[in-house]
Amino acid sequence: MLLYLLSAFACISKSAAIAVDSSRASEIATCAPGEITTWGDGVDRQVRYPALHFLYNPNNAPVWFSSSLVQTLIERAANVWSQCGIVSSVNLGTEPHYLLEGEVLISWNDEKSVGNIGTSDLNSRRLYLSPGVFKTLRERRPNYDAAYTLQMTLSHEMGHFYGLVAHSKRCIDVLSYYKDSRGQSCSIRDRSEFSKVIEYRSPLPTACDIKRCKIINGKSE
Repeated sequence: MLLYLLSAFACISKSAAIAVDSSRASEIATCAPGEITTWGDGVDRQVRYPALHFLYNPNNAPVWFSSSLVQTLIERAANVWSQCGIVSSVNLGTEPHYLLEGEVLISWNDEKSVGNIGTSDLNSRRLYLSPGVFKTLRERRPNYDAAYTLQMTLSHEMGHFYGLVAHSKRCIDVLSYYKDSRGQSCSIRDRSEFSKVIEYRSPLPTACDIKRCKIINGKSE
């Protein structure tokens, strides 16, 4: 589940949101020994299916997110996650194929997303996105390219279906969150880099996300 405080967008520009410096890029691309750590808020579990099939239902999507755009973002996340050894596919449709093992339905539903920008129901294999939160984001920052936030949300929530139930304690990981209920902060190689971008978290799975996925699913070398 991924929760955003929209007030954080009050002072951003598109360039600030997506800027990537060499230090952050290196942290995305590499996973040093001992860096795989979680908040302990869940128990990771191996994927039960030989493949994952993501079905995107565009009904109720904000009008500025075309079906082709969202499908492309889902495919982009799935392609990176597939590096951990689990085959995946992405299709467009409104009705799930109940006989298809490993199918995950992605849809827009404010009620089901329960106040979050995105949330996952692993038992029923449903991923919900909030049109209301994205509408509020657009109202507050009309010039911000929210596709960046949507990419990050999709990558994060899809990661739960690849077996990463617990959230990462490494700030850069797409499965991370920044602080827990006790005010403890996520880990970062260079704390001074955190304030240089509005969103330090990677929009796609990092090297540590992928390595952790391989370990969980018995795909590690």
